[in-house]
Parts: sequence; C-alpha cells; structure tokens
Amino acid sequence: MDRTAYFNNAATTFPKPEEVYSFIDKYYRESGVNSGRGQNNSASKLTQDTRYLMLELFHCPAKKVVFTPSATEAINIILQGLPISDNYNIYVSPFEHNAVTRVLNYLQGLYKLNIITLSVNEKGLAYDLEKTNYQFAENKPNIVIISHASNVCGVVAPIKDICAMSHQYGSINVIDMCQTAGLIDTDLSSNIYDFVVFAGHKTLYATFGIAGFISNGDIKLKPLIYGGTGIDSANPNVPDTIPERYEIGSQNIMAIAGLYAALNWIKKTGIDRIYAKEKENHNKLISVLSKYNNIKIITPSVATETVGVVSCIFDGYSSDNIGQILSEQGAEVRTGLHCAPSAHRFLGTYPAGTVRFSVSYFNTDDDFAKLRQALDYIDENS
Repeated sequence: MDRTAYFNNAATTFPKPEEVYSFIDKYYRESGVNSGRGQNNSASKLTQDTRYLMLELFHCPAKKVVFTPSATEAINIILQGLPISDNYNIYVSPFEHNAVTRVLNYLQGLYKLNIITLSVNEKGLAYDLEKTNYQFAENKPNIVIISHASNVCGVVAPIKDICAMSHQYGSINVIDMCQTAGLIDTDLSSNIYDFVVFAGHKTLYATFGIAGFISNGDIKLKPLIYGGTGIDSANPNVPDTIPERYEIGSQNIMAIAGLYAALNWIKKTGIDRIYAKEKENHNKLISVLSKYNNIKIITPSVATETVGVVSCIFDGYSSDNIGQILSEQGAEVRTGLHCAPSAHRFLGTYPAGTVRFSVSYFNTDDDFAKLRQALDYIDENS
C-alpha cells in the first residue's frame, strides 16, 4: 500500500519519531504499571522525569506540570476552576478553538461576562498591539486567553507582549500552545503566564492520551473531577498540592512514556532545527499551492510569524468535495471549520470552511510530489 501524503499535522502530527514507537513498546512491555499505586516506582519516576523534561523545554523549572488526557480537559479545569464573577472582562483572540469558546459559552450561562476580541488586522492578520493597549485601558482585563498559533491560518500571536500588558492590570493569562509546544522555543519562566496548555499528539510529537497545562502555582483552581489520587487517601477532600489536585484517577502511563520519548527526541534534535524544517516544508507547501489559479490561499502577511498551517478555498468546489478528491488521490488534509468557527467568521470563510493543509518536520519530497499530482488532477478536471 502506498504511503499517504499526510498534510493534516495540525490535527495530529504523523508519523512520530521512531524513538517514540520503540520506547512505548519496550516500556509498556517491561514496566507498564500504575504511577504512585504500588511499590514499583518505575512509573512514578518516568512520570516525574517527563515533568522535568517539559519544564526544561519551556525554561521554567520553578513551575508545575499537570497531566490530563486531553488539552480540552486541561482548558476546562482552568476556565471552570477560576474564581470568575459577574462583569468579568475576558479577552480572547479571534482564532480560538471550540475547546475555549464552548467553555466560555457555558460560563456565560452562569455569569454576566463581557467577552472581548483582541484586535487583529483583518488584512495582514497581525495583532494590533497599540489597539490592544487601548482596549485594556478602556476595559480592564480580568482574564486573557490566547491561542499561540491559529489552527486555521497559522498566525502566531505575540503572547509575550500581550501578556506583559494585561499583567499590569492583574489579569489571569491563559495560553493555548497546542499548535506550538515543542515547535517554537518559548520561555515560560515569567509570571506573566499563569496557565499554558499543551497537547502531546500535536507539535510535541507524542501520542494521543497525554496533554495538560503548566501552572505557576499561584492560583488555586476548583477541581473539575473528584476521586483518588494515590496519595493522602484518608483525606475526604482532594489534596491541595499540585499536580495531585488535578490528576484524578490512574494516569495513562503508556502515553506518558510516549511523551517522555518525544521530549528526548526534541532535545536531541533541537527545537530550533525542528522549527526550521517545518518552515522549509511550509514554504514548499505555499510554493506548490501558489502554482494553481483555482486555489485561493488564506495566509498572514509575510511580516507575520506563522506555523505550517495553510487554509485554502478552491474555485467551484466545497471544501468537503476537495477533501474527498485529495483523499482518493492519496493526500490527506482536513476540511470544514476545524473546530474553530470563530476563526472562520473572522476570516470570512464561515460557514463553508476551508481546505486546510498542515506540514510537520517529517514531510518528504515524495509527499509534495504526490500532492502536486493530486492538485494537477483537480485542475485538469475542473
């Protein structure tokens, strides 16, 4: 069977580094037991070592890592656990995922919240820091939530600048790094970042089943789930300590093993090298797509930092039709709204959505050749 040309890496990176596959298999066969629930401490040590690698990656050894089964659960723990009150001003980027917007929609049913969109230039898709400064001065931010990179158009937010501004007002800052963790070298040691969410199966090159958030530990969240933690069993309440307060039930040690191996691969390969390779593949993708007159590319201005995510509209075809044709021709993409309808409203592609192409470190020349063949087929038969 021919290898599919995989351009759906914003959903999940594939393939993974070979070290991830081999370590998971070896570890789970030899030591796949429960962390913190027995005398064998190999699983506990692996979990702790993985936390250290996460903090090392983000240059923030003093912070805390909480593991969850998914980034969506991590976002729910944070947003539902915060001490929110009526008339809170909550700022979001125009590119937020449903994992954020649906939680905020739920919270709006409980509180009278002011949801305000951060200012972004509609033409170049660059964040307007001057206007953002005015926004914060006019309506003091209580919470700021930013997707570090859009999963629709790839634009990267200047989180350091925005969080530094909002921090002056005492805002709680939440960053979604699902599209950038392990890809863009980011120093999270500053206290301007209160919570940063990550997903193992995306740019961290690990598997499904492991995600979480990094916390400075200053804000005590109300737990989302209650139950056993493996420690302090006589206490009828969940522990106050982090991460135990938010890691309820048995941890997915197989997925943690995959993250451990992936973090070691990132460390060995070099995060800057990984990002440079993705940029190279991103440029190849833009070059291929630009050759076709029937494709409209939705992309930020050249001056705006991006990751390897590109949305397109094909003349005369719905995104779903193009996705089906590409799949039949051996190229995998994602179509529709990509769980981010707010982004498509901002970009003017709602409700039809787009065809999304997204690259990774592992895309090959053969992938791009197969993509060209598929696009040629569409062009010739239009």
